[in-house]
Amino acid sequence: MKRHLMGAIAAGLTVALSVSGCGKGSSSKGDGSDGKTIKFVAAIYSDNTEPYWQALIKDFEAKNAGYKVQLEMVDWAQMDAKVKTYVQTKQVPDLLNYNAFSDFARDGLIYKASEVVSPQVLSDFSPTFVDQAKYSGEQYALPFISSARLLFYNKALFKKAGIADPPKTWADVKTDAEKVKKSGQIGYGLPLGPEEAQAEFYSWAMNNGGDWVDGSGKWAINQPANIETLAFLKDLNKSGLTQPNPETTDRKTVFNQFAQGKIGMSIGGPFTKASFIDPAKKNIDFGVAPLPTKAGGDPSTLGVMDVLASFKKDGGKNKEAVTKFLDFFYQKDNTAKFLTKEGFLPVTKSANDLLSADPYMKQFVDALPTSKFAPTGNPAWTAVAGAVKQSLGTSVADGDPKKVLDEIQKTAEKSG
Repeated sequence: MKRHLMGAIAAGLTVALSVSGCGKGSSSKGDGSDGKTIKFVAAIYSDNTEPYWQALIKDFEAKNAGYKVQLEMVDWAQMDAKVKTYVQTKQVPDLLNYNAFSDFARDGLIYKASEVVSPQVLSDFSPTFVDQAKYSGEQYALPFISSARLLFYNKALFKKAGIADPPKTWADVKTDAEKVKKSGQIGYGLPLGPEEAQAEFYSWAMNNGGDWVDGSGKWAINQPANIETLAFLKDLNKSGLTQPNPETTDRKTVFNQFAQGKIGMSIGGPFTKASFIDPAKKNIDFGVAPLPTKAGGDPSTLGVMDVLASFKKDGGKNKEAVTKFLDFFYQKDNTAKFLTKEGFLPVTKSANDLLSADPYMKQFVDALPTSKFAPTGNPAWTAVAGAVKQSLGTSVADGDPKKVLDEIQKTAEKSG
């Protein structure tokens, strides 16, 4: 299984609240740690993830006598709920692999990035991701992996349907989806289930001039452009051009169908090939194209970044061990190995040089500098993303797009 967040429907709504209830700067009870043993909670991205970390930790411990890393693997489906429990009970790990951090930073629970990695590692992060790792002007999160989203299309299905080129506009998408449907397959794969509805929606909204916030940074989730975007996606569904029940369908389901040659188009990332298409062991002739825009013009690309966050424990007693492990992981060959196995994009300049040589990966790497990101630096984003995953999909089934977005807007404003 790959990436975010597969099934923790409403947990994100409560993570920010649970963090806010903690005392400032106190993220964990004393655990009697010797200062050389740390706990690392890592997310499961695919079947390759745990073997990678086990091998890296074994190598780290062999080269750093006396230091130990206790590994806990957590599926993205349980991650939100797990994090909530860690914080509420003050049993946080020393190091967490997650997709949010600003609520932790706001409440003084995590170290600044400069406190837990060497200056060499800090300077190696690409500026694009440093900007996304800041809270209140300071970098707290450590960029871990990144992804850009583009349109995948099945060339064989397109040829059968008489389609010469990938769609450039929303009108093209609907026309092409109708042609693919007539040839007996699903026109467009629309995953608006609880795994990552916010990414699918934003990929379309940004290409209609929509966004999560307005120019001043205020929440603008129910703006007209976003309502129009959901109305278009609802029309695709109601016209029978998507798979059944997109409101409950996760991305992994859509891309398994795409890999089996049952879907004409869907939005995916660099990991799609390694995690879905290649394991299908089918010779799928597919192409990758820019995201379609409402009326043509320059397309925008969705950027996604996961992070590592290091929690303050025992008055800073864990800092040295965390720093040793992080500096070890961020060595060029170690990070590049993870990215290659999982099919993600680099967040460091050194690893970027290694991966840009792959023509398939290069098109995603090239899209990153101009990508748009969700406002993860806003502590309310955790609650907003949770609300989106919980309810946004209903807007393309039987819900009213405006009413659904109005409710999510209320969640955003209530959360700060």
